Amino acid sequence: MQQLAEHEVLALIQHQIPFEAQLADGSLTIRISEYQPFVATAIHHGGRLRPELVAKCHLSAEERYFEEDPYTGEFISSMPIVLQGEDSRYEYDLNRAPEHCIYSQAWGKDVWHAALTDAEKQLSQAKHACYYRIFRALITSLERKFGYCVVYDIHSYNHERITTPCPTFNLGTAQVDRKGWHTEINDLLTRLGQITLPNIAVTAGENLVFQGMGYQATFIRDHFSRTLILPIEIKKVYMNESGGESYPLVIEQLNTELKDALTGHAAYVMEAHMKQPAIRRRQKAHVLDSKMPKEVIQLDRQLYKFARGLNTLSYINPINLKQEKRRFLHNRDAYQPKFTYRQLDLDPYKFREQLYRLPVEEIRDAGIQAMYRKVIDQLAVRIDLLTSLGHEAFLYNSLRYYGRPDESDIANANFILHARDDAEPEQSSISAEEAIAAFHEAADDYGFTCKIQGTTKLIARAMVSGTTVKVNLNSRFSPTDLYALIHHEMGVHMVTSVNAEAQPLKVLQLGLPGNTHTQEGLAILCEHLSGNFPLHRLKTLALRVVAVDMMVNKRSFNETFNTLKFDYGLSNDTAFTITTRAYRGGGFTKDYLYLRGLKDALRLHKETDLTSLFIGKTGFEFKPLLDELIEREILMPPQYLPKALSLETETDPIINFMLNCIN
Repeated sequence: MQQLAEHEVLALIQHQIPFEAQLADGSLTIRISEYQPFVATAIHHGGRLRPELVAKCHLSAEERYFEEDPYTGEFISSMPIVLQGEDSRYEYDLNRAPEHCIYSQAWGKDVWHAALTDAEKQLSQAKHACYYRIFRALITSLERKFGYCVVYDIHSYNHERITTPCPTFNLGTAQVDRKGWHTEINDLLTRLGQITLPNIAVTAGENLVFQGMGYQATFIRDHFSRTLILPIEIKKVYMNESGGESYPLVIEQLNTELKDALTGHAAYVMEAHMKQPAIRRRQKAHVLDSKMPKEVIQLDRQLYKFARGLNTLSYINPINLKQEKRRFLHNRDAYQPKFTYRQLDLDPYKFREQLYRLPVEEIRDAGIQAMYRKVIDQLAVRIDLLTSLGHEAFLYNSLRYYGRPDESDIANANFILHARDDAEPEQSSISAEEAIAAFHEAADDYGFTCKIQGTTKLIARAMVSGTTVKVNLNSRFSPTDLYALIHHEMGVHMVTSVNAEAQPLKVLQLGLPGNTHTQEGLAILCEHLSGNFPLHRLKTLALRVVAVDMMVNKRSFNETFNTLKFDYGLSNDTAFTITTRAYRGGGFTKDYLYLRGLKDALRLHKETDLTSLFIGKTGFEFKPLLDELIEREILMPPQYLPKALSLETETDPIINFMLNCIN
């Protein structure tokens, strides 16, 4: 990080030039990614103490740490303007008046065992004065530009010594004109109270433990009538306040939740201060930086460089499928298929090492950082899945990666399978070569270039791999089945592949956690919306749930095949395909997600706009973040959308009824 002198910092602020720097003496870190009327401060974040003062300090590093506010700088790292104190409050306390900023006693303990010299005191007081000159210049500049400003003044507090109940978030407003700012104060209290943290009951209160009487609030009160300062004390639920150990999962969630709360509040304030009604509606994204953070690009490129070849299905599909199918059907009561697989051509240990060396902690945007952490964790599980291919541990890793059908999934499958299908089956009159031609025509209709090729090495009838459509040369298709596949494979899987290649973040090509669930749900939704989703297709999804459930419950390949063939009346080919999909690798649970994904995609389609989910291999979980990043112009809207979304096709009323009944 660059080091700047005070006069250089003041000049940048005066000209409203974004920058990131530390003061030359290391006392203050300043990050201004974009000039917005919102400043977040963590003035007690740091714990540095000058060497000559350490020698005179009566308190140990652990005692000083107990009264400091560690991690508060991380909690505000997503905000567009951040001031983060790096020196210990025991050298000088930025939240005390200049004449009282150096402690002799603090919290009942003597701070110094040897008196400080006048020169030592003057140096500390000079740092205090420097901070407030910079702070004054910044608020003045923002008030001049926007007409108002909000300061989120973040602290933490020890609660174990407090005998009365105390809130997770305490908002101190004693020095704030509450009459003038009451709606903004109440909105923030509501947002803080809605934060969720793991294993913690969250509450928010006003002036319950602290009243906001610190000097920074006094400074704003005395010098800036158009600035609202909101001193927020966070109960140290994110660490062991006595021992000093942190709770990383709580910290990670606090980063994300506080980002949402503060940016949501900032958007609310921004909307209230907009003078033109036509542009009053503001989103949280308008508060945040509209440029892609460079540390995100760097990490994204590193991740993509070594993870791009990790295509799960290319390893899990058996390479001796044709031979084993023939052997099994010749002796289906006794023969257990012995599938073999492609060799894993990467070093799993080196892969994991590279994953966990990625500098995720350097990403300051809490939402983006959390996304990449989850991507890395998912990739680590995926490599565990592939290294256990063909062994007993494969099923365990598949359960970790994809999960298993729950009671709701099984109930939905059974409900669907009880429906009578009186429709006359369509003839499979279309050859694989004719299907390939139809896929070429669909690609031309979308207007993108992709490869379409035949293969005899697929279990499925067609699939997309990267920007290649593979069609099973051993399959024949009915017209409805072919059109459904086109809307499924070309309309969703290929559309999202092509869209992902145009995005600045390559992680959208690799796939976000939950992308299988999301991609398959959206793809089957598009089959339905296109009018090419007959009951037998819905039943196939239900039968996949049945097969996965039987496999997870240790039923043999033969038992599952016979159940599908004799209890549900499937042909040998169909029963073998569905069974193989579930048992390949040693137990592959992915197939139950098709029905669950359809249910979730259908619900979202009724409730909201799905556009952001098509920018790449996304996940339902990340839709709010993707919407935000598109709004911030960090990601681009999708260039292509499934044609099924804009069709005015009449869907089957029986299918509609059944889909509305699953839950």
